[in-house]
Amino acid sequence: MGSLRSSMNKRLTREIRPFRTFLFATIALGVLATVVTIVQWALFARIVDRVFLKQQTLTQVGALLGGLLLAILARAALIWLRSLVAQEGALRVKAELRDRLFQQLMRLGPSYLRGERTGELVSTATDGIERLDPYFARYLPQMALSVLTPLLIVACVFPLDWISGALLLGTAPVIPILMIVVGSFAEKQMNRQWLALSRMSAYFLDMLQGLPTLKLFGRSRAEAERVARVSDEYRVRTMKVLRYAFLSGLALEFMTMAAIALIAVMLGVRLLSDDISFVTAFFILLLVPEFYRPLRDLGADRHAAMEGKSAAERIFAILDEPLPVRLAEHPATLRERSLIVELRSVCFQYPETESPAVADVSLRLEPGTRTALVGASGSGKSTIVNLLLRFLDPGEGHIAVNGIPLSELSLDAWRAEVALVPQQPYLFYGSVLDNIRLARPEATDAEVRTAADQAGAADFIEQLSDGYATQLGEQGARVSQGQAQRLALARAFLKDAPFVVLDEPTSSLDPESEERIRLALERLALGRTVLIVAHRLKTVYSADQIAVLDHGRLVECGKHDELLARGGQYAALAGAYSLAAAD
Repeated sequence: MGSLRSSMNKRLTREIRPFRTFLFATIALGVLATVVTIVQWALFARIVDRVFLKQQTLTQVGALLGGLLLAILARAALIWLRSLVAQEGALRVKAELRDRLFQQLMRLGPSYLRGERTGELVSTATDGIERLDPYFARYLPQMALSVLTPLLIVACVFPLDWISGALLLGTAPVIPILMIVVGSFAEKQMNRQWLALSRMSAYFLDMLQGLPTLKLFGRSRAEAERVARVSDEYRVRTMKVLRYAFLSGLALEFMTMAAIALIAVMLGVRLLSDDISFVTAFFILLLVPEFYRPLRDLGADRHAAMEGKSAAERIFAILDEPLPVRLAEHPATLRERSLIVELRSVCFQYPETESPAVADVSLRLEPGTRTALVGASGSGKSTIVNLLLRFLDPGEGHIAVNGIPLSELSLDAWRAEVALVPQQPYLFYGSVLDNIRLARPEATDAEVRTAADQAGAADFIEQLSDGYATQLGEQGARVSQGQAQRLALARAFLKDAPFVVLDEPTSSLDPESEERIRLALERLALGRTVLIVAHRLKTVYSADQIAVLDHGRLVECGKHDELLARGGQYAALAGAYSLAAAD
């Protein structure tokens, strides 16, 4: 456990490297504030000595009072500036971490996200990174200041009184030791609290997304009780963390006050025996709380930073997740718009399965042709689409585009050449215009309207309350399935990519919507390389070639009439489909 904490501390410390200037500036300002504090208390001790013991007037100590006022103002300014610089550095580190985390999730793609809970990932990317703020803004600088500040004060005290200096050095290690002992228990509870928060966030999102289903089956009350139990579990974890934090704070305060009292008694006894002067004893007594203050602050900041370290474990686990695709060091470029896509002996197996999802598939997709992938559920159609979109890389064999291996193209350059019309398109919360423009953000309003017209979506968009400015709900809550499909087609028309993947865009639609989308698809397919993932055979009769998959293997390939004449797997699928249609 100790080695794990140490490695996590090192990893978090490395994250400050791009912004080490802010860290060093924060430490330097803290050291300057300590120097000014020493000057402040030295002036104050002299003023008290001259006024109360030597009976000097206000005029005689006026210069000292002016210096004291300047020292107080300078200290306040330095502490404020230190806080400001530290916060700016922490904000930049968090912004970079959040960007890296988001980019990593985008690179990992759907193949990784399908095994994760969205609510937990959202909590990690938002609340988890925010909890790193105390670590970077306070704990890291305080680690250095908790060493430098006491050393500065001891260096100032030793020439004046070596006995007091020795007492300060002797009592100083007690606070860090106590902080480590109590903090180890608090850290365990903090990790459990973060896990409870992550589970609660994931569960809340799942419940909100499935609220209509819960209402339909009369399970909303039972789920509300589960929410209460999850919330109560988080409450219990939080109270345990607070108990350890308060216990630690009590112990630190008690030990600090005991050490200060010990030194104060020693100074008082020696002052009565004329072993030390009043001004020296009073000055040292004023510096003693400043000696222990950085150590006490470190204890408090350590508890605040623990929560961030618990979140950091999850953040770094995501950042360290190996990518499902290999990134080309020197990406090649496609010089022609017409694309020949070739799968050559492609194999792929998911880590959690025993048999391959795709095994020795070879297929050629020509420009200006439509290729249909058919097969029973689980035959490997979606895996091939994920391989073509480069969400996955083949385990064996390779995919080539115009003779160039797909792995040698950059992800962004390749995906710019691909348009996807999924079976269930995702519409974001925003206007219709923004949802279509997602395919090409720089497109003009006129280009968006042209794309919508080509997709057969212009008619229903213009009938909406605000036309193209109409705000859609989450996941397109204000449009029907057929209208959502036409908006997805409008995206494909706007992108104008040479390679189009259609994942059964006409399923679950009424006849009128299906006919509209079928006509739009025919317009979209002109002059492009098209792959149709067919879950029903009605959409593939006119395809230029039909590839039949069975348990990840390509068992047949040809046109509709040819495959029927062979009486193989495709003929069996066609017979089953015809029987279902007749029923």
